[in-house]
Parts: sequence; structure tokens; C-alpha cells
Amino acid sequence: MPLPGPRSPWGGLAGTNLGVVTPRRQQILDIAADLFASRGFHGVSVAELGAACGVSGPALYKHFQSKDAMLAEMLVTISETLLSEGRSRVATAGDPREALEALVEWHIEFALEHRALIVVQDRDWSSLPDEARERVRALQRAYVDEWAAQIRRHDATLSPEASRTRAHVLFGLLNSTPHSGRLPDPQMHDVLRDMAHGALGLS
Repeated sequence: MPLPGPRSPWGGLAGTNLGVVTPRRQQILDIAADLFASRGFHGVSVAELGAACGVSGPALYKHFQSKDAMLAEMLVTISETLLSEGRSRVATAGDPREALEALVEWHIEFALEHRALIVVQDRDWSSLPDEARERVRALQRAYVDEWAAQIRRHDATLSPEASRTRAHVLFGLLNSTPHSGRLPDPQMHDVLRDMAHGALGLS
């Protein structure tokens, strides 16, 4: 199956409960994700964010209430995107095997295209405001449950907890791209797909 073309995680979600994702907001979030990934959330000032976006630091407040709000929108939106697109692909699958293949393909696509977001999610989770952290946690649980349901449909001998455990293990594999991506992306895609399919018994 060919890889879909690149797309931003902010596109396709015209509005979250945190704000409307305009092209300018998308651009700022993309730049912020790269900076946070390279230097950490607390290692980047509002003035530095503004300079990277070609504006003054205070000018960013026309788009986001604060740097915390920017991080919140970034991580809530990627969690919403993973869940909504995952559910969409499962809905069009013909059987549990196809559903798992579609989930694997979707997560690999995301993990290869958005390495910076994976780094930010892992490292700056504790910097999220409480409300955003709870929202991300709820979305992540729902995404795990979507995977676990399809894993159990494919192998009815597994308990719900065993299925969720397998989902978490697979996320560890697929989200390794910021560190494991030593091959060109098309080759990394094939490595990740083959390893995920092997772990799921799809080979």
C-alpha cells in the first residue's frame, strides 16, 4: 500500500474546543513543535517563538492566549486526530485483520511525518495545564481502546487487559521514529509495518 502524502495534524480539524485552526495558527504550531522538540517547552521563550514565526513575542497573543495554551492545543489536537482518523479507518475496514492493518498504516504515517510531536508529547506532558492533560489522557485511553478492541476481535483468546497491553507495546515500537529513523522514510515504513504485523500475527 503506498504511503499517503504529507499532511499536517492540525488540518482537517477545523475547530477543536481550544480554537479554530487557521493556516497561520497551523504555521505557528508547526514551528513551535519543532522548537519544543529540539529545546524543550521551558527552553523556548515567547520572544524566541515570535522571532521564529517572524513576529514579536507579544504578537503571538493574537493567536494564542499563552505559551501554555499553545502546548495544550498542540497535544490535544494530535490526540484528537489520532483517535478520529483511527476510528474512520476502522469503520471502512471489512474485517478485524483489515482494521488492524489500517490502524498500523495510519499510526506509521503519523509517526514518520510528525516526529517532533512525539518528542513533545513524551517530554513535555507534565507541562500541560491540568484540564488539557485530562483531555489528552481521555483521548489516549479511547485510542488504546480502539486498538485493543480490534486486537481482541482478531484474537478472541486475548483478555481485554492483554489486548490493551499489546496496543501499548505497539505504540512503543511505532513511536520510536524520533530515535530509530536511521533509514529513509519509505524503508522505515516497511520495517515498522513488518514488525507491527509480526507482533499482531498478521504476517
